[in-house]
Amino acid sequence: MRLGVLDVGSNTVHLLVVDAHPGARPIPAASHRSVLRVMRYLEPDGSIGADGVEAILAAVGDAARVARESGIDELLAFATSAIREAANGEAVLARVTAETGVELQVLSGADEARITFLAVRRWYGWSAERILLFDIGGGSLEIANGIDEIPDVARSLPLGAGRSTIAFLPDDPPSPEQVQRLRDHAASVLRPALEEFAHLPKPSHVVGSSKTIRSLARLAGWTEEGVGPDERSILRRKGLDDWIPRLARIPADARPALPGITADRTFQIVAGAVVLSEAMRAFGVNELEVSPWALREGLILRRLDRMS
Repeated sequence: MRLGVLDVGSNTVHLLVVDAHPGARPIPAASHRSVLRVMRYLEPDGSIGADGVEAILAAVGDAARVARESGIDELLAFATSAIREAANGEAVLARVTAETGVELQVLSGADEARITFLAVRRWYGWSAERILLFDIGGGSLEIANGIDEIPDVARSLPLGAGRSTIAFLPDDPPSPEQVQRLRDHAASVLRPALEEFAHLPKPSHVVGSSKTIRSLARLAGWTEEGVGPDERSILRRKGLDDWIPRLARIPADARPALPGITADRTFQIVAGAVVLSEAMRAFGVNELEVSPWALREGLILRRLDRMS
């Protein structure tokens, strides 16, 4: 069957169309992306402003049109932290359904962590044994740890790259003092969460997923040659920390000239790097592998499991 997965996130509205059936690897058939950066539309009361709502409606409408033109059999449409946490989130969801015909399922932060973990587990296989996962979105940081397809612990923290940029890095480029304040804040948020993972055995693999982490790996990491899933993209904390002060000195509009930094992530890539660095530091991680599969693939796999 042909499945469409529509991800209405804090930074982008992304449609992925795949050909898939139970027991087989999903094959990408089409993709459509609109850059939103919903955080810039937030009002003081936590609601999404009128311009932001219109931008969401337009992006979802465009994605729905592409999905229809791609001949999908089913659309899995979901929203994450931006709409989930907005003061007017319910009203926004109602307007999306009324004006585009798309019903968005709102995922909790813990659901995001668990579903992403499923995708990463399937990508790496059972031989990977225990996995510790970091996933950075626009609004939240997801962390999960487990040896099965359902993690033993899954947490979502308000440390997304877009959220952190708006709250702590208002200048372009940010000052060293702003970067340090974000570091201190991330460390303070991670500290109590770390206690929930303390009883778990040491992971065999530490994995990062999400576009932000893939971008940082292209900038500051390297690839170990191999075939298919045997090719590994590696990011070390030392390399990441070496890049952060340099990256922070470059204006946002100049960052896409760097390897791996795309226009849709350029404004929030510094915050994403700082948050990832602090997460790795808190968990005692010196390097991680980068998974090409994340939340969207996890939703596809979960749907196929239910079919079978």
